[in-house]
Amino acid sequence: MSFRYHLDQIDQAVDYLDEYLQSPVICFDGPMGAGKTTLISRLCQRWKVTDSISSPTFSIINHYNSKTKGLIYHFDFYRLESVEEALDIGTEEYLESGNICIIEWSERILALLPKNFTQVNIEINSDQSRSLKIVSL
Repeated sequence: MSFRYHLDQIDQAVDYLDEYLQSPVICFDGPMGAGKTTLISRLCQRWKVTDSISSPTFSIINHYNSKTKGLIYHFDFYRLESVEEALDIGTEEYLESGNICIIEWSERILALLPKNFTQVNIEINSDQSRSLKIVSL
């Protein structure tokens, strides 16, 4: 499944995502500047997150409370240097919690991902629009 949008159509992209996300573990991948955090922020707003939503680039993980989805964990593994670092912060326990886990830069922890997760790939097109591709694994 794929969806193409311009940045001023981000709400339509969030509608698309919200309809097709099936697993509690959701991996967002794409190049730097593709809009992963922006899309995640809007998705969390849709889910009525009551906390401030920001990229956990330096903290690696943020916890959010959602009025519609319960507890949400937001990971950013961009700065991760090894899978051991992810293990040290308890990533496996978060992934097995049953709560929604939103992961940026998931390719850095592939060995830790559960059998069933949703992959959201974001591509930047030549006209600066974005293409979303959702794959449930």
